[in-house]
Amino acid sequence: MIRYYITDRRAAGGVEELVEIIERRMAEGVDMIQLREKDLNTRELFTLTERVVRLSKPHGAKVLVNARVDVALASGAAGVHLRAGSIAPERLREITPPDFVLGVSCHTIEEVQAAQEEGAGFVVFSPVFPSSSKEFSQEPKGLKGLRAAVEAVRIPVLALGGVTVENAHLCVQAGAAGVAGISMFQRAERSAIRE
Repeated sequence: MIRYYITDRRAAGGVEELVEIIERRMAEGVDMIQLREKDLNTRELFTLTERVVRLSKPHGAKVLVNARVDVALASGAAGVHLRAGSIAPERLREITPPDFVLGVSCHTIEEVQAAQEEGAGFVVFSPVFPSSSKEFSQEPKGLKGLRAAVEAVRIPVLALGGVTVENAHLCVQAGAAGVAGISMFQRAERSAIRE
């Protein structure tokens, strides 16, 4: 199961606290970390990304930057995560290394299919469950919606939105390649999400 940690430095208590949490999650074996600090300016985001990229990754965690290909390339990050409807991943492959990771956020089956057709390496599908996060204005898709998304494409689909330690296994049973989230990775002193 892929474990995909999406960061929120404000909820973590600040940059220093966030870096400490990231380091712990890397030590525990989180697979990917999306630096989703949208309000940082370019220099601040680059500094944070470069710092995270330099952390020890005993389990080979990949660091992705939210939307900023320039920052990802300059800092040595493994890839970027894009919104649905942004530039097609295949266009970015023209300027990125062959192993550069390109993920896309999706909320509909059509977006999932488009992401695959446009060259995404994986998609994050949301929201699956009801969530208290203000990020999700859409109705939850449920496990049935998640399963439909998984069956619509060949690339990995990760579940996001209301996913917890307790219900993560249900997402995997529905066919998801893994789970993504902020709070389930960031709030717990030790992440309980395992293989």
